[in-house]
Amino acid sequence: MPRTGDKEIMTIIRTDPGEAGHCGLVAVVGRANVGKSSLVNGLVGEKVSIVSEIPQTTRNLVRAVLTEARGQLAFLDTPGVHRAVSDLGRLMNRTARAAVEGADAVLLVLDAAEGPREEDEGWMRKLVTLGQTTLVALNKSDLGADGVRRHRELWATIAAEKAGAPACGWLTVSAKTGGGLPELLQALFDIVPVGPPLFPEDVLTDFPRKLAMADLVREKLFLRLRDEMPHAIAVSVTRIEEAGEEWEVHADILVNRPTQKPIVIGKKGRLLRWVKEKAEEEIAAAYGHSVRLHLWVKVEENWQRNHWILKQLGYA
Repeated sequence: MPRTGDKEIMTIIRTDPGEAGHCGLVAVVGRANVGKSSLVNGLVGEKVSIVSEIPQTTRNLVRAVLTEARGQLAFLDTPGVHRAVSDLGRLMNRTARAAVEGADAVLLVLDAAEGPREEDEGWMRKLVTLGQTTLVALNKSDLGADGVRRHRELWATIAAEKAGAPACGWLTVSAKTGGGLPELLQALFDIVPVGPPLFPEDVLTDFPRKLAMADLVREKLFLRLRDEMPHAIAVSVTRIEEAGEEWEVHADILVNRPTQKPIVIGKKGRLLRWVKEKAEEEIAAAYGHSVRLHLWVKVEENWQRNHWILKQLGYA
């Protein structure tokens, strides 16, 4: 494989017949908190997935679509695989692992700044076994490259155990600074098949609107409650009223215990007002329409283990 600095790309390049573009479904996988959502947002040039420093922020399978002259890439931004202790955690892991099946290519995201963990090894073994066309993005290179060699050595060891293991392309990138993203995008276009677009060219995501709005509210809550109770929180948009000049969006914030309710509301309601204002601004910007958000905090004990609630939230 040829190298350019710290970037290594696959040598198999498909040639476009005529005017056809390269179009394909790319599953973006990896353990929790390696920056998958930030990377997807950077590649499509728009905020599609919510982002926070809290592991397991992404709970749903989010499609982000990039359409340009080279073709179309539909990214599946998956939940980060982690040690699950609830029904929600197990559903998230199952969703992530199932996403690679049927994808045209897999983008495995690893942390360049630290060595491999158990979940990283699990993904490597799965992809080698499946024989999927794979690119590895060593993200967070702005924080260092101490883990690059160890990740590559682990992949080489796993690949050596299986005869005929497919080649894999490696690129060192930073979603935060944008470093390496143009090269990664070109490598992805090079390995997906030639064919018609999967989505109309004006589509950025097919993520349901209610779930997208709920995620934006949850992101704002995470920003303020990162050290207290983020994993105890879920948000459900119950209805959207579009009559008139201003949309009315109604949403429930679910917590596990009564003692958590005042934490979410904040002293004199300040925290909830801040969340409301920030989420209104971002929802309005995303949909090009003035929005008034109505939030209610409700106690649903052990909602992470309630299949009906998980289904309502779009997780099951």
